[in-house]
Amino acid sequence: MNNFEYYNPVRIIFGEGQIKKLSELVPEQARVLITYGGGSAKRTGTLDEVKAALTANGTRTIFEFGGIEPNPEFTTLLKAADMVNRERIDFILAVGGGSVIDGSKFVALVSSLTEADGTVSREQAWAALTSYVVKVDRAVDLGAVLTIPATGSEMNAGGVVNYSERHAKLPFRNPLAYPKFSILDPAKTLTLPENQVMNGIADAYVHVMEQYLTYPANAKVQDAFSESLLKILIEEGPEVKQQPSNIEIRKNIMWTATMALNGLIGSGVPQDWTTHMIGHELTSLYGIDHARTLTIVLPSLMRELKDSKKEKLLQYARNVWAITNPQGNMSEDEIIEAAIVETENFFKSLGLPVRLADAGLDESAIPAVLKQLKEHGMVALGEHKQNDLAVSQRILERAVN
Repeated sequence: MNNFEYYNPVRIIFGEGQIKKLSELVPEQARVLITYGGGSAKRTGTLDEVKAALTANGTRTIFEFGGIEPNPEFTTLLKAADMVNRERIDFILAVGGGSVIDGSKFVALVSSLTEADGTVSREQAWAALTSYVVKVDRAVDLGAVLTIPATGSEMNAGGVVNYSERHAKLPFRNPLAYPKFSILDPAKTLTLPENQVMNGIADAYVHVMEQYLTYPANAKVQDAFSESLLKILIEEGPEVKQQPSNIEIRKNIMWTATMALNGLIGSGVPQDWTTHMIGHELTSLYGIDHARTLTIVLPSLMRELKDSKKEKLLQYARNVWAITNPQGNMSEDEIIEAAIVETENFFKSLGLPVRLADAGLDESAIPAVLKQLKEHGMVALGEHKQNDLAVSQRILERAVN
């Protein structure tokens, strides 16, 4: 296990009916900007519930900014940042899933990068995004009300922003982006369309795999924790399809998705993230849901990189899928392939694609993805920093049919 520092200041308030605690969590005299997405927060009554809690005590002034996209757009977020400055906002409350929370983090970070007229500098904000670690020393305080479990953004300091004009979907982070608190009410997931729930399960699954499926680092705690999270998702994913109103299943899915990317299982271990970087380009270019790009890329990546990941793939087969080969009649390659097929079948059971063809794409889509990876500097990916464009091309070619 490598040396590491682990720090996570996010206060988690978990359970049904916890939105009412906003009256205790948000400063009583704050100027609050509520950010949300396409309108489900309004339709389901969550936005009204949030506003009722904020007005239960104190003298908070409340503003709203809606319309943050499923892949939060750079230009949309700068409009929100301009509003932060114009209305002298000192607290942002993100109500939604990972995209809303990611976007709100970016708004909180870049709102200080202003021009002389008080608007946010587009050039400085773009430079901040492309630098990965957003270089600012102050940010607007942020809280979150999670409605879609998937990304773990509610308990980490990073996010992803899309800039369609440049065909870019890029990650960012800064310790100032940690939410002050996050409210996780699993009942809020009961109104989600099934495809969003399945996407969230897949997103969480691949988050774990990016931190687990590398090479052994003698990190027994992280490995065992990761394997447990994967097995929970394997169990609860099909169950939630069969029992969509079962709140206990929803609780376990929500908490697993949070734990998948709050930094704990990634501490002291090598990480990959190749699947995500390729997936981001597929989303930016072809509009495929983020989670579905991951289920397309991961199995092919596992096959392409099975030699460098062999020890962890065998561990994954044994500890997650219980492929134990008691008769000794399977080769290591056969065990690994069996685990990959189990992974594919799990994704298929959730109604998710595992090939580019499942998303209506063929080999003609590959050159554009490679071009974008090159333009965004994604040319030395993976735990060994050896996944160059040739490796990415082979992964994508394996994913065609």
